[in-house]
Amino acid sequence: MTKEIDRRTLLAISTLLATGAAFPAAADDKPTGDPRGAIMEIPPDAPKVAMLIHPKMVAIDLIGPMSVFNIMRFNVQLVWKDKTPVTTELGIPIQATHTFEECPSDLDVLFVAGGLMGTIDCMNDPDVLAFLADRGERAKWVTSVCTGGLLIGAAGLLKGYDATANWTVTDLLPLLGARHVDKRVVRDRNRMTGAGATAGLDFALELSAEMKGEEAARRVQLILEYAPAPPFSNGTPKQAGPQRVAEMRKRRTGMDRQARAAAELAGKRLGISRG
Repeated sequence: MTKEIDRRTLLAISTLLATGAAFPAAADDKPTGDPRGAIMEIPPDAPKVAMLIHPKMVAIDLIGPMSVFNIMRFNVQLVWKDKTPVTTELGIPIQATHTFEECPSDLDVLFVAGGLMGTIDCMNDPDVLAFLADRGERAKWVTSVCTGGLLIGAAGLLKGYDATANWTVTDLLPLLGARHVDKRVVRDRNRMTGAGATAGLDFALELSAEMKGEEAARRVQLILEYAPAPPFSNGTPKQAGPQRVAEMRKRRTGMDRQARAAAELAGKRLGISRG
């Protein structure tokens, strides 16, 4: 039987995996009742980070940035309509810690993970869009990774901003009023968007440096031993080449069609001209 993973368990696992046993508690850390208590204590003034979870999301889109924010001692909240566990593409259920109504009105960071089919569903969900538009209007940072960029765009949060997303959907960003910039992490004022799933770590480290300073972010990168050395130079369309890109596109025509329809509908709702 698959076990449900709540926030406390997920945070504990992500931290222990990230640090091994080599990240001891600071001298002022005290047990709090949280399973992470012997490792780290979240300060009462820690930045409030709301991470939207949703059915069919890609787990790594959440876990990568969440691991960084956890080590940074941010106050991470997993947010969804209710606290019924949502199932990721891996079949692993993750439970929200806060409903939309329970999520603080004023956030330091609003974050949206990707997962195309779940993103499409959310782009057509008035409750999700209303929540994102409301919190995003006041959040100090509005952020996303992968196809989550389409979702914050559908909520009207990227109109007039530079942004990126997973390479398969970046052509849809202009339909939502955004200007696509071909970079792994794109910052425009208080918007920060990451490209495909693995860019979540890059995004989270860059955001952490902006919020808490470069040295703090460097420390987290070292803890995670984040020094990418992929076996193939094949992680972008340019690296993969036109033949491999075309073959991949053939395998996803149905998904791409649905994504375009959702983006066009969202753009129409937002009053964005396609001319």
